[in-house]
Amino acid sequence: MPSPLDTTKSAAVFAAAQNLMPGGVSSPVRAFKSVGGAPVVFDRVQGAYAWDIDGNQYVDYVGSWGPAICGHAHPQVIAVLSTALAKGTSFGAPSVLENTLAEMVIEAVPSVEMVRFVNSGTEACMSVLRLMRAFTGREKIIKFSGCYHGHADMFLVQAGSGVATLGLPDSPGVPKSTTIQTLTAPFNNLEAVAALFDQYPDQIAGVILEPVVGNAGFIVPDQEFLSGLRQLTKVQGALLVFDEVMTGFRIAYGGAQAKFGVTPDLTTLGKVIGGGLPVGAYGGRREIMEWVAPAGPVYQAGTLSGNPLAMTAGIATLEILRQPGTYEYLETITQSLIQGLLTLAEHHGHALWGGSISGMFGFFFQPGPVHSYEEAKHSDLDKFRRFHRGMLEAGVYLAPSQFEAGFTSLAHTQADVQQTLAAADQVLANL
Repeated sequence: MPSPLDTTKSAAVFAAAQNLMPGGVSSPVRAFKSVGGAPVVFDRVQGAYAWDIDGNQYVDYVGSWGPAICGHAHPQVIAVLSTALAKGTSFGAPSVLENTLAEMVIEAVPSVEMVRFVNSGTEACMSVLRLMRAFTGREKIIKFSGCYHGHADMFLVQAGSGVATLGLPDSPGVPKSTTIQTLTAPFNNLEAVAALFDQYPDQIAGVILEPVVGNAGFIVPDQEFLSGLRQLTKVQGALLVFDEVMTGFRIAYGGAQAKFGVTPDLTTLGKVIGGGLPVGAYGGRREIMEWVAPAGPVYQAGTLSGNPLAMTAGIATLEILRQPGTYEYLETITQSLIQGLLTLAEHHGHALWGGSISGMFGFFFQPGPVHSYEEAKHSDLDKFRRFHRGMLEAGVYLAPSQFEAGFTSLAHTQADVQQTLAAADQVLANL
């Protein structure tokens, strides 16, 4: 096994942080609670790599949880941001940059005819829920266990991400009156969704899902499941919403809906379209989006929405991504990584189930298959904890949770993958 990292400075900063911020972090999964030990504190990132404040270098497969698809601090993105910064950080007024990014999103994403920019994926999902209910005149929604749509009260029902990672109840402070209209079903189970529509006729506004789950670990949808949801919601007069905050522009330029050929009514976006800056968006059919204020009666606003820095970074990122060969490269590099891990696990006698789509991947320490969060929960969490720590010591930074997807970027090379697999070979041999 590799020698323990010297993380003296990280430990001191994190110890101080715990007196300043709840749990010492600004987002729960960063605290490493499910994998043990203290988190390393980052100093800088570049390309496929991250450096902590003790000077240790890591091959980074978190990528700021998805946005760094071109690689951290991409020179093209940094250059245009520098120019934009000189013009001001926020206008609180319209800018032509909003038009440019909106046109790019509308051109790329099949469901989007109009788009509204916001500041986070949580805000996008919260806003789209209000819009679903207003447009249909119904209050109930269906979500899937393990799918995470941000931390708004109405979505914290059988949620994934940090809720799953920390083993928390859905959350104290969320009143039952807020979540009583949120119905849940297992992912990839069309029959369960149909049963809910039968149980609550003419009461369900729509169905929202991560079309490829990334917040309960990496879980791929059955094609029949997605196609079935599209048909079922049409028959029931309900809306279908794809939460593509994670998958949008990552698994294909047009997102999961382009990859699987299933077009929802509404879509939420984030991460990649901000190029590393905070951003979110929701969009869909024109007749629905025109219900949003000031065009319509559904109120939603944001002082920093569409700010010039986020728009600039998003435009530059999408310009890079639409170059020929981008997604073919991501597919190749990510498949090399995940197939190598599966082969090594089998060689060393460990049950491991995993897969990838383009620049998104995941694996579970169990025989599989894994089609839902209910099945993902059978994973060996102690083995993942020890694997994660071993890889960290070897200079590989993985998501500190069994229930989070991983990400590659255009900056990752086959040399990075081989370094990662060499580390995994040693760690798996000693688990």
